[in-house]
Amino acid sequence: MITTKLPTYDKYKPSRVEWLGDIPEHWEVKRLASFGKFSKGGGFSKSDLTQSGVSAILYGDIYTKYNIFIKNSIRFISVDIARKSKEIQKGNLLLTGSGETIEDIGKCVVFLSNEKTVAGGDVIIFEQYQNNSLFLSYVLNTEGVKYEKAKCSKGEIIVHTYGSKLKDIYVPIPPLSEQTAISQFLDHKTALIDQAIDIKQKQIELLKERRQILIHQAVTRGLNPEVKMKDSGVEWIGEVPKHWEVVPIRRLVDVRDGTHDTPLYVEDSIDAFPLVTSKDFEGDLINFENIKKISKRDHINISKRSGVKQGDVLMSMIGGNIGKSVIIDDYDDFSVKNVALFRTFGDLSLAKFLRFYFESGLLQKQIELKSRGGAQGFLSLGDIRNLIFFKVPIVERNKIVEHLEMNVTGKIATAITLKQQEIAKLQEYKATLINSAVTGKIKVGSHAQ
Repeated sequence: MITTKLPTYDKYKPSRVEWLGDIPEHWEVKRLASFGKFSKGGGFSKSDLTQSGVSAILYGDIYTKYNIFIKNSIRFISVDIARKSKEIQKGNLLLTGSGETIEDIGKCVVFLSNEKTVAGGDVIIFEQYQNNSLFLSYVLNTEGVKYEKAKCSKGEIIVHTYGSKLKDIYVPIPPLSEQTAISQFLDHKTALIDQAIDIKQKQIELLKERRQILIHQAVTRGLNPEVKMKDSGVEWIGEVPKHWEVVPIRRLVDVRDGTHDTPLYVEDSIDAFPLVTSKDFEGDLINFENIKKISKRDHINISKRSGVKQGDVLMSMIGGNIGKSVIIDDYDDFSVKNVALFRTFGDLSLAKFLRFYFESGLLQKQIELKSRGGAQGFLSLGDIRNLIFFKVPIVERNKIVEHLEMNVTGKIATAITLKQQEIAKLQEYKATLINSAVTGKIKVGSHAQ
């Protein structure tokens, strides 16, 4: 379904634009300001959104909800607020004026709806009527133009760019008929690639579901299908092996928590110590790259309550990462905030069983039953100490851990990694295909005949 070889044009010429290189001889290179004008959205913010009314575009949604084009808005504001806001027209290009990273600043989409719609603050509007807007949207999302947008942006924590800077970016401009042919070609090819990516992402989700099912089965029923069972006494758990005990987790593990206060952050130095919070959990690891530091004095005080040791299991207690956990297998001196600590006293098998328990779905069920704090969610230390757990004979527990590592998590992790690599290759191919088509490195559509 995906074309890997396409013809090139007969003759090329230098574009005199560093990122662009040579272009087809009959193409032009134009400055954005030469065929359009920039303006800014505004007049409303996220707090003004309603369930119905006038369609509205927020800059954050351009990052997360849309790609290349917008045909239907998903947001609304009141008629009264819309009157004071900047209306956008079909064919306008919308770029993000703010962002978290310089690499993504200025993401572009083309507005393709006839419905009355307004743009919020930090949406930059590019109005042009000479070219194919869809073609331009593809161009303005290429890596080369991203680099140009990054150069005219500024800011560290929040990055900003402006129409007054973007107007000086140069882009390739083929004849209008070729622009249309290229955009139609890319619409078709990228849709096929996106379908292939979507299939692989669904396969990954199925693998993750399969992994959780197998872990749940092992940590609630053991490995012996012939074992005698008993009612656990907990409706949503069902039966467990007759010789297991259902107990609060505090009966088997020393459970502590870190500080819930926010110490004063300090500059990095020999006397500064990392403060791990719930947001620093990434997969099976803690991301120390951009972690904030606290003073030695605060670190010592927090450590009196919950000093982290090798073999401990740490679990996020709050926010979007609630329930995520890691095993501390390589000791590093740090403190924790809004993080639960399960001390296994060096028992790695128990630490691993704990993590499998957390991943089995049993923890998530209890989070749903106990979590408080609205959308953010929070588990108290009391909640965590009373989590329902299983007292399993050590030899049997060790066999469960070994089985899950060898026959479940390892194999499924390998399968997921392969799918992720396939997705990455498809995404790379998609970016290369778009770049090659809009810069004239390949010849597409009727012009390829």
